[in-house]
Amino acid sequence: GMRRLVDDDVTQRLRRMDQRGLRPRNKPSVRELTSRLNSEQVPAVLDQLSIRFDQKNAELKRYPIDVLLATNMISVGVDVPRLGLMAIAGQPKNTAEYIQASSRVGRETWSPGLVVTVYNWTRPRDLSHYEGFEQYHATLYQQVEPLSVTPFAPRALDRALSSVLVSLVRLQDEEFADNKGAGRVADHEEILEAASQIIAYRTATVSGDENLNSFLESELKRRREDWIDRADTTGGAELAYEVKKDGTSVGLLVHPEDEDWTLYTALSSLRDVEPGIGMILKEYGMDDHLSGHVRIAESNAEEGA
Repeated sequence: GMRRLVDDDVTQRLRRMDQRGLRPRNKPSVRELTSRLNSEQVPAVLDQLSIRFDQKNAELKRYPIDVLLATNMISVGVDVPRLGLMAIAGQPKNTAEYIQASSRVGRETWSPGLVVTVYNWTRPRDLSHYEGFEQYHATLYQQVEPLSVTPFAPRALDRALSSVLVSLVRLQDEEFADNKGAGRVADHEEILEAASQIIAYRTATVSGDENLNSFLESELKRRREDWIDRADTTGGAELAYEVKKDGTSVGLLVHPEDEDWTLYTALSSLRDVEPGIGMILKEYGMDDHLSGHVRIAESNAEEGA
């Protein structure tokens, strides 16, 4: 729909700009950032977005994009300083998406941003947002929808429990807050116990599941014991929360991209929780496809599966 508007209404109005005392313009340069683009084409569009309107680029015949039509693909990962104007056609269904998308413009102090939301009067949801526009934007972050996460799921505990335990310990006392406070914690096991009790109490209050409580307590005990063992087996180096390159410390926390998942691997981003996997796709005929299933079945049978 926006493509038709740009090709028809916007183009016609630009050609009649002389009627308003402005210089008429030809058809604007229009590109897309949508799922209709191949993954190889996206970097080229982002590179062209960075081209500015100036004499040097004109002499090099490097022409900028006048209009970029984008879906919610633009809401993450597009960091182009020259973007200054965004028109949002209709209210996005998700407030978090609305915040992310609209923050793509005005990302530099020297390049202010203007976001114009164009509502559709035939849509009740758009009308509702229009009527409560000021209040909605005054409390924008309160409107962000909660994520659908299963509390205390085993995999969530694997990924987050150690980080929560370390955070609580570092907040207990200034003595354990600095990077090398991890080693000092081993001499104050009561600090680990107190942090574990806070987590266990919170879990029992929220879940009311006795099986979960016992599982969580065993996981916390594993982490306490591992923390103390690491402090005792550093080989003369100090145990720190994060290892430094000076070679005088051993890190308690591990970045997921540095090595395989361990008991104290801590996420450094909530966007990427799994490493990338390279895959090679091969096409087979139907006979090969069926024979592959037969081979798998035979292999499983031999293993007693």
